[in-house]
Amino acid sequence: MPRRILKTLHWFGAIGLTGALASYMILLATAPDDSMADYAVVRSNIEAISSWLLVPSLAIALVSGLLAMAVYSPFQNAGWVWAKAILGLPMFEGTLATIDSTATRAAALSAQAAAGDADPALLSEMLAREWRALWFIMALAIAQTVLGVWRPRRRRRRRS
Repeated sequence: MPRRILKTLHWFGAIGLTGALASYMILLATAPDDSMADYAVVRSNIEAISSWLLVPSLAIALVSGLLAMAVYSPFQNAGWVWAKAILGLPMFEGTLATIDSTATRAAALSAQAAAGDADPALLSEMLAREWRALWFIMALAIAQTVLGVWRPRRRRRRRS
């Protein structure tokens, strides 16, 4: 029973994570560029998605995956599980250090720019790094999903 609960939590975390990344990217791609006040509202919404969906989903997926490894012994010897665990490290760091922190900084900066207290050009400098980080984390999330579904097994060589 704990294995099923952990598996369900892991799937919900993965679904929330990829959904949050996709919605973040959609909002960023469709953000208005003609009004700084409207752009600040979109940035505020992106920050909310990051804080309320992306980071908690990442935590749920990461913790449930590590707990599943700890309590279900076949996972401890499966290479695909270890590959997912190793891919989880840059995903965790990239999400917290780059995506979430950029969402927070960009929301504050866009609000300041809308009020006339900051240079909007600073936001465009953040944008290229932000897109690279989003695509990198999305690629890691997709790779982890593929590993979890495909579950490659090492083949043993037959002795002749």
